[in-house]
Amino acid sequence: EITLKAMFENVAGLKIGDNVKVSGINIGKIIDLRLVENEALVFMSVEKNLYLPEDTSARITSSNLLGGSYIEIIPGISEKVLQENETIFDTTSSVSFTDLLGKMIFSNNK
Repeated sequence: EITLKAMFENVAGLKIGDNVKVSGINIGKIIDLRLVENEALVFMSVEKNLYLPEDTSARITSSNLLGGSYIEIIPGISEKVLQENETIFDTTSSVSFTDLLGKMIFSNNK
């Protein structure tokens, strides 16, 4: 296994031990979460034999409405592959379902 990192603005709902997936298939787990310069740095342990281009992106996705999140990795197209300890910067932070609901209700009242 190798360790990859990803930088997110917000990791609400994510915790150590949550899954890392590509196309819905588990490829690893979150092993650490740290605050770095007011952003969240996520450490992931993933299968070593994966071909993840350096322009790969990551997004935090909810498993269901009751919570439970995971990181979905979207492989890029670059010739260069992510190596041990490299960081994914193209990320989409978690969107809280309650925030979305609040925005919908609020926008309908206008």
